[in-house]
Amino acid sequence: MRNALIRRGRRWLYIVHRWIGIATCLLFATWFISGLVMMYVAFPRLTDSERLAALPVIPWSKVQLAPDRAMAIAGVERYPRDLRLSMMDDTPVYRVTGWKEGAITISAIDGSVIDRITPDQALAIAAHHPHALQPRLIETITRDQWSVTSRFDPLQPLYLIGLGDADGTELYVSSRTGEIALDTTRCERIWNWLGSIPHWIYPTVLRKDGPLWRDVVLWISGVCLVVAITGFWIGVLRLRLMRRYADGAVSPYRGWMAWHHIAGLIGGIFVLTWTFSGWLSLNPGGAFSGRGVTREIAIGYSGHDTADIVAGFQSSPSMPAVEARFVWIGGHRLMLLDDGSGRRSLADPATGAPVAISRDEIIAAARRAMPGATMISARQLDQPDAYWYTLHQARELPVLRIGFDDPAHTWLHISPVTGEILDRSDDSRRSYRWLFNALHSLDFPLLLRISPARDVVVWLLSAAGTIISISGIVIGWRRLRRRKVRGRRVSASLVRTPP
Repeated sequence: MRNALIRRGRRWLYIVHRWIGIATCLLFATWFISGLVMMYVAFPRLTDSERLAALPVIPWSKVQLAPDRAMAIAGVERYPRDLRLSMMDDTPVYRVTGWKEGAITISAIDGSVIDRITPDQALAIAAHHPHALQPRLIETITRDQWSVTSRFDPLQPLYLIGLGDADGTELYVSSRTGEIALDTTRCERIWNWLGSIPHWIYPTVLRKDGPLWRDVVLWISGVCLVVAITGFWIGVLRLRLMRRYADGAVSPYRGWMAWHHIAGLIGGIFVLTWTFSGWLSLNPGGAFSGRGVTREIAIGYSGHDTADIVAGFQSSPSMPAVEARFVWIGGHRLMLLDDGSGRRSLADPATGAPVAISRDEIIAAARRAMPGATMISARQLDQPDAYWYTLHQARELPVLRIGFDDPAHTWLHISPVTGEILDRSDDSRRSYRWLFNALHSLDFPLLLRISPARDVVVWLLSAAGTIISISGIVIGWRRLRRRKVRGRRVSASLVRTPP
């Protein structure tokens, strides 16, 4: 009885792997090849440095409205999520974001709310981009392949503007706020059809419905995880290292089946962990905590919960800033200034005079950010470590890491120069770092320290995964053809058999 159950279990193991594998082997091959493309060409996004480089310098003499008045017009009565001053072509504007409301754009000249701009204004905004040669309006869009996610919804419709440069750069300018929402280049657009789009199963028709896309990818990656588990299990069962097969081989297979078996044993663990981590990337069941700084932490860190920043400017800062952010840190009102090259400094928002914030003041503010917890560590990182490193995004160094004894063991990463909270991390996010980032992108500290090492390892493992997938395609195609030929023979024999 026991042997019969084992035989039946093995039979179903082979059947499940065979037929689900036939259905998904092409998808596996696409994932491995597109993953290599994604190592070198990311999905288009507007970085902070690109956004700042496209902004004109603020002429402070034109700023007639104080930040406090802008918040009052926006109806923000408590400390805001974000308050910044920048240029919209030749008009200084405030962009005010509350904790529940969306962003509101307000003219810093007359206090009018800006909720619509014309195509000519959008072209004038695009003309400030450093790559702009002959800006032209291509079309007005609501959603396309590159602006498909819901984060663009508050900015739509979008003016798509070609800059006329050699890179084929195209800008997406919001018709509501005048902000540059996105930029893409010809190279990014072409390579992403071979990279992120097939890898993430990202066609616009599916991705525009976020919940549906998430469910589809969860189910597909879950099914593929079953293929990976059953395949590796079968590979181990059919491997003979000691009591070998009749011809001395460790595998009973020949030809493409042998390639599939041996490559599956070599790269099977990678395929398994890579598929599992890809499934985890969608945070099934909300297993991992969210990102970003919460309202409670931001207000506690600011030491201030009212909607007053500064009632008026006495003089302008000496730094040629393209953007000014108004914040409170530990009870001190501050203005964070960025120039077009991304250089950042602090100033007093009333006088414009340069100021500095000390490490002791930052640590004191951080203590108030988590009122229900005790600060247990504070150290400065001068070099990247396992949790603060540059790979998919730029990371500021040095950085202060402040740890707390709350149940989630929260860390705050804070800039020692500007006092900004750059990131919040807890046990859940740190687990995600290993279960997703490490297993999927292979960003292990040792590989990151030796720059070519990670690329070499990823290429080798992806090659093994591609061999597994392509051999599976050939094996599956041959099996389907045999079944088709066998079906024709049976049909022919039935026709020839007399009644």
